[in-house]
Amino acid sequence: MRFPWSGALVRVGSLTALLALWQAAASLAHSRALPTPEAVLAFLSKEAASGDLFSNLAVTLARVAVSFVVAMAIGTVIGVAFGRMRRLDRVFDTWLVVLLNTPALVITVLCYIWLGLTETAAVLAVALNKIPTVAVLLREGARALSPELDEMAGAFRLSFLDRMRHVVLPQLEPHLAGAARSGLALVWKIVLVVELLGRPNGVGYAISVYFQLFDVAAVLGYSLAFMAVMLAIEYGVLQPFEAHARRWRLEAR
Repeated sequence: MRFPWSGALVRVGSLTALLALWQAAASLAHSRALPTPEAVLAFLSKEAASGDLFSNLAVTLARVAVSFVVAMAIGTVIGVAFGRMRRLDRVFDTWLVVLLNTPALVITVLCYIWLGLTETAAVLAVALNKIPTVAVLLREGARALSPELDEMAGAFRLSFLDRMRHVVLPQLEPHLAGAARSGLALVWKIVLVVELLGRPNGVGYAISVYFQLFDVAAVLGYSLAFMAVMLAIEYGVLQPFEAHARRWRLEAR
């Protein structure tokens, strides 16, 4: 018999084991390069009390949210268009491959050179790194759309909006969920790089400052705080959305 909370217990046990291993390694190393969990927690408490932790987290999360929404919207439109129109896909497929294989650092540096060290350049750099991935995933989803449902929509003379709402989007939901989950993991990592290179605030900027001071506890503290927020979004928003998108598979069994 499997209890509904058994998965949570396994995760808590795994996290506890990781903390114990970290504590043991830090105690044996006895070095500033590997602070103990207590030292990192003490830094987080001090940074939270000053308000810097929450302000930097808020700024970075805002950049993540804007970049993520822009990338998902544009990438979805491009992917569905390429998947539905083969000639368009053949013409621009090479462009997509080039963007997919361009390093994130190169795109970020070019955006800062062309647009300056501005918020627009930062958001655009992150979105440009994510758009090709979304486009590829949604292109494959659009190629897998049921032709029978397309014929039915044509027979009932559905409008474009009704066709998208009742025929196309329900079939694309699993692909959208996959793009969202992989996209968020990519976006928040690139946001930190973008902030490290050219923004005066945010988690990436704070990590850059403490790196120069060789304050490893601070670097780990900010990293863990932001990871905790991302994990909360993953388990609280993205995984439930993915389960909702794939519910028809369970209902069909």
